[in-house]
Amino acid sequence: MNSELTIAPTTLLQQQQVEQLGAKSRGGSEQLSDAKRKELKKISQDFESLFVGMMLKSMRATVPENKLTGGGRAEETFRSMLDQEYSTAAAQRGGIGIATMVEKELLKRYEGVPQAVRPTATGEDNE
Repeated sequence: MNSELTIAPTTLLQQQQVEQLGAKSRGGSEQLSDAKRKELKKISQDFESLFVGMMLKSMRATVPENKLTGGGRAEETFRSMLDQEYSTAAAQRGGIGIATMVEKELLKRYEGVPQAVRPTATGEDNE
């Protein structure tokens, strides 16, 4: 009787693939390119800018309109444009800290996803 145990080649190949994937997940993730980091930073700043803009708009709604010198459609238009510029400038200069937190979370989540299953800009996987 032959007491040798044989393992099918496909089983060995699958085991090697499992070990490789485990090593990749334990060994950390690949480094993001500088362009991708800048893109994530821009997304974070845009989010904070949007939030600060909404906050300014809500704050403006609580202030009564100046009947003596203010009013009209032109002021409404320019006031909203001014608030938008304020929010953009605030986010670019550090703002209230939301952009930094969002960027850190995006970096954590982005670096945790393997390249093969990372979604592209069109929403498809890179396989």
